[in-house]
Amino acid sequence: MTGHITEHGGNGDGDGGPRGRGGRGDGTGNRRKGALKTAGLLLAGVLGLGGAGAGWLYWQLNGNIKSVDINGALGDDRPAKPTPSTSVSAPAAPREAVNILVLGSDSRAGAENQALGGGDSAGARSDTAMVVHLDAGRTGATVVSIPRDTLVTRPSCPLEPGGDAAGAQGVMFNSAYELGGPVCAVKTVESMTGVRMDHYIEIDFAGFARLVDALGGVTVTTGADIEDEDSRLTLAAGTHHLDGEQALALARTRHGIGDGSDLGRIGLQHQLVKALLEQAASTGLLSDPSRLYEVADAVTGSLTTDTGLDSLPELTRLGESLSGLPAEAVETVTMPVVPAASDRNRVVAKEPEAAELWESLR
Repeated sequence: MTGHITEHGGNGDGDGGPRGRGGRGDGTGNRRKGALKTAGLLLAGVLGLGGAGAGWLYWQLNGNIKSVDINGALGDDRPAKPTPSTSVSAPAAPREAVNILVLGSDSRAGAENQALGGGDSAGARSDTAMVVHLDAGRTGATVVSIPRDTLVTRPSCPLEPGGDAAGAQGVMFNSAYELGGPVCAVKTVESMTGVRMDHYIEIDFAGFARLVDALGGVTVTTGADIEDEDSRLTLAAGTHHLDGEQALALARTRHGIGDGSDLGRIGLQHQLVKALLEQAASTGLLSDPSRLYEVADAVTGSLTTDTGLDSLPELTRLGESLSGLPAEAVETVTMPVVPAASDRNRVVAKEPEAAELWESLR
């Protein structure tokens, strides 16, 4: 298995804009062949650990998952849920579309995260943000990346110790998570998109690196040399088999590729995820309980979800609903953006393209 990674220089011209339900995107939809199906099978296999006479392993994995009560914190001041579709004919098919905010955080919690570049001993930021939209009936999916350098209007957010943080205009998108954690991140995404986030999933640096190592590494091919002191990555152009720390560095690289923008990093992340899922499919995890447990422990040990996904049965039901999703129906795009007038090193949503994209996901 080889993932082909090329320079993806983000010029802020909105090339990731909507192009219609069947053809919208940056061309990576087909390159994610089998991604969601693989995820569903793996989750089903994890759940099978409990039924295979290893119930204590199942309960340990289940206990790994941390959760945040986002619905309780935000209450009713949110976008409305869409009306369930009545056009899905298969009785067993999910009848509601689902939107999931997926964040990769550069958490500073713990020595392992700090060693991997998480920074000081306190605080965290959302290093990666994707809105995953699953169509009703799971006939299609759209993965939309939000550049962390996007300037947004951040709404007032409830804080965990109590009280609220005041809203602010023209602030970095990832400041929402840094200020108010998952709750503020979800509220900010809902405010800027008008799309209700049904679920939330977060994984930190250490969890991603452990996952790659548990899978035996991941193979990628770079189209150009990469030299990035910030992410601690040096790679010559060519094919490389990366361990967890190197794969994390690749996912974080931005200064060593293209014009150094966050858009270039997003291109790398899209293709790295595809390569990682192909690696998972090729390692025969479902026939290797020991490795399956190692992978599951790596994921759940660094996973934070909303309370609607905070158990293995709930995660597995979601995964199983994806197992029949056709590969050609998965689209991977970046929110259309243009350079900000106030700061050319930042971007803002390109309108009306961004609004049209979010409208298509409601």
